[in-house]
Amino acid sequence: MAFVKIYKSSWFVKVVFVVSLFLILFVAGLGYKHITEVSESQSLVLETYEVSVELEKILSYLKDAETGQRGFFITQDSIYLQPFFKSRRKINNTFAELKSLTKANPTQQENLKQLNILIEDRLENFEIASKYVLKDQTDLQRFKNVFFDGKQIMDAIREKLNSMISLEKESLKKREEAYQNATRFTPIFLFSIIIFTLLLLYLAYVKINSNLDQLKQKNQQLLVFKESTNQSEIINKHGSWRWDIEADTFHFSENLFRLLGEKPNSFEHTPENFNRFVHPDDLDKLSKQVEQMREDKDLPFIHYRVIHKDASIHYLKAYGKSIVNSEGKTQLLGTTTDITDEIDYLNKLELRNQELELNNKELAAFNYVASHDLQEPLRKIQTFLSRLEDKEAINFSDSGKKYVERIHAAATRMRLLIDDLLQYSRTNKSDEVLIKSNINTILEEAKQDVAETILKENASINAAHFPEMKVIPFQIQQLFSNLLGNSLKYRSKDKDPVIDIAYESVYKKSDQRLLNALDENYHKIIFKDNGIGFKQEYAKKIFTLFSRLHNKDEYSGTGIGLSICKKITDNHTGFIFAESAPTKGAIFTIFLPK
Repeated sequence: MAFVKIYKSSWFVKVVFVVSLFLILFVAGLGYKHITEVSESQSLVLETYEVSVELEKILSYLKDAETGQRGFFITQDSIYLQPFFKSRRKINNTFAELKSLTKANPTQQENLKQLNILIEDRLENFEIASKYVLKDQTDLQRFKNVFFDGKQIMDAIREKLNSMISLEKESLKKREEAYQNATRFTPIFLFSIIIFTLLLLYLAYVKINSNLDQLKQKNQQLLVFKESTNQSEIINKHGSWRWDIEADTFHFSENLFRLLGEKPNSFEHTPENFNRFVHPDDLDKLSKQVEQMREDKDLPFIHYRVIHKDASIHYLKAYGKSIVNSEGKTQLLGTTTDITDEIDYLNKLELRNQELELNNKELAAFNYVASHDLQEPLRKIQTFLSRLEDKEAINFSDSGKKYVERIHAAATRMRLLIDDLLQYSRTNKSDEVLIKSNINTILEEAKQDVAETILKENASINAAHFPEMKVIPFQIQQLFSNLLGNSLKYRSKDKDPVIDIAYESVYKKSDQRLLNALDENYHKIIFKDNGIGFKQEYAKKIFTLFSRLHNKDEYSGTGIGLSICKKITDNHTGFIFAESAPTKGAIFTIFLPK
């Protein structure tokens, strides 16, 4: 695993090439050293051979001198002394050569000195013997002594020469052994290093091939990415640009030209050429921003207009951020977006907001009419109807009395409907703010709103303790009042109403119904009753304005109460859900964000 990790690393090839180069240089150095040692060994062999030859020459020259001396002794002819004189000259030359050859060998130098003394003695002996033959031949014993001394000197010379030759051969043998010991494992070692180097180079080759394949794939991906980027710029109506700060050069993407209404690369990539399309009223602002960009190496969001050749005006938004590339050079990368559609949408939205504001004013006027102008005739109808009942009731026929009762019921329902509509319209969030409130107190106030019904129906209300919450207090009181009133209205006829109110702090992920919620933490409030219930298929319909599940003669109401509950939870960016089944009661669950 470790090797695979190293092999896949980006620095593997570099290390392999460095190590391989080092090994190749190392092999070359060893090869050079080996060749040098071979050359030195060869030089030493030649040197030993030359020394031996020169020593043999000395011996040969001495023998020639002896032979010439003997010929002279026998014939007393001086012509036989010529080899003697020639040998002496040759011996001197050979000695000079030997001194040069053995200058690095102190032992042989010392031997040469001793040999030189012996040769000088022998040559001197030659001269003495020669003079004796020429001048004084009476003392035979003396001649024998001189001749014998010459023989002993000659034997000593031979012994010295042989010892010097043996010394050279022995020295050569040691050098050859040392060289063989040093170079015995050199070929194997060099071969192993070469094989290892080739293996490393092979791995590097495989890695390079793999990198090339990956590079081809990445290049292909880059081409696809570039093309998708170009398509994305066209679809999203934005272009990109780059400013190389050190070189002070700009590069525009193809679509940036299109944002100006031009063909790609239709002019040189410079700010001056770009500014030719900028709206005159925005040119000064943009120029100052560009100059500031040159100083700060940054470009905050700026907005400006450009004019196309067809005289159409387009709105652009630009932003730039500086980065440092791998070469240590600073570049400013920027994006320019055509926000003309966005500006048009905002203008349309502004018009719609104005229309909405006008509608709100009309709605406020309607509320005024509903609360004053509509209620005033209704009060008169109820007043005159009451007077009519008081003064003319005895004169009514049975059918007339029924008509009066129906008129009275319709007027009462009309008043209730107007009151509920006003209440619904007043539950707008408008400028109301959330304030930290005691929910327990708000619940008690809501219970007071329906206290008469609670006593009349002998209802039991069991409520948990609530923490403080940030709410719109009067709206939450209205929410609780409506839910309590709804449970009391749709009670079972065969048992007393029981309403359980529970509280729980929950997380968004703990309830499937909150998966699309924006907040993470919620207050969960549960109203559970033992009333008549309803089919679960109507769980959403009951929150719709004017929606009723029962006949108006069977249960009173306008179908607005639960709609108000839904609107109040919406105002708090919360949720309300209903669960029920016929005769099983109803459960209303409220989620208010923390």
